[in-house]
Amino acid sequence: MNQTLETLLQHRSIRSFTDKVLTEEQINTVVEAAQMASTSSYMQAYSIIGVTDQEKKEELADITGQSYVKDNGHLFIFCADLYRHQILASDLQKQDMIQNIENTEHFLVSSIDASLAAQNGAIAAESMGLGMCYIGSIRNNIERVDQLLQLPTHVIPLFGMVVGYPNKQTEQKPRLPKRAVYHVNTYNKDQSDDLRTFDQTIQEYYKNRQQNSRLDSWTDQMIRRFSHPMRMDVSDFVRSKGFNKR
Repeated sequence: MNQTLETLLQHRSIRSFTDKVLTEEQINTVVEAAQMASTSSYMQAYSIIGVTDQEKKEELADITGQSYVKDNGHLFIFCADLYRHQILASDLQKQDMIQNIENTEHFLVSSIDASLAAQNGAIAAESMGLGMCYIGSIRNNIERVDQLLQLPTHVIPLFGMVVGYPNKQTEQKPRLPKRAVYHVNTYNKDQSDDLRTFDQTIQEYYKNRQQNSRLDSWTDQMIRRFSHPMRMDVSDFVRSKGFNKR
């Protein structure tokens, strides 16, 4: 197995870091790797905000409820970004461009572009012996994050990524069986047996892991997740920033 595959297959989320900050060279490497990700129609419809201001990091930690958002080697925020595209247009062109920028297709494109870039950056970080964790909980108060980062119209914060030197290694969490996620030619709707088997795997994982052991299953987690409304303000916020309006 080559080193790239080893890096990919050894991934785990790291939530505890030493106080050693990333060097400019390491930050640049992560960003450069992110920029080399595939991008739809060469749009490069994303931006990355590096947050170094400790007060901002502390407020973001309060928003997310996660202390490692302020205690890490570096914090990146990945944004869907169509601002630079709309400023390219002359006044005569702008109206037609805005109609397209604000449709669902380009909301998806910019979100996908940002996600592809982030995963490239994550792999680059892990290949340098660093740990990382994605932070979706910046959307707990997405409007406040938008204000903190002073984002213009047609730019929205999607998620964060903390990177740093692991303070301790974590156990690797199991993934769904291949049969549940990889389908050949047509979608396999008969997944009940696979999900039951996976629940048993997850129950054993939680029971035996060294830190924060508990009784739980994947099914129970997903039922809890989708049984209660969450972040219901995100839809209106996204539209207010000029995304997904058509």
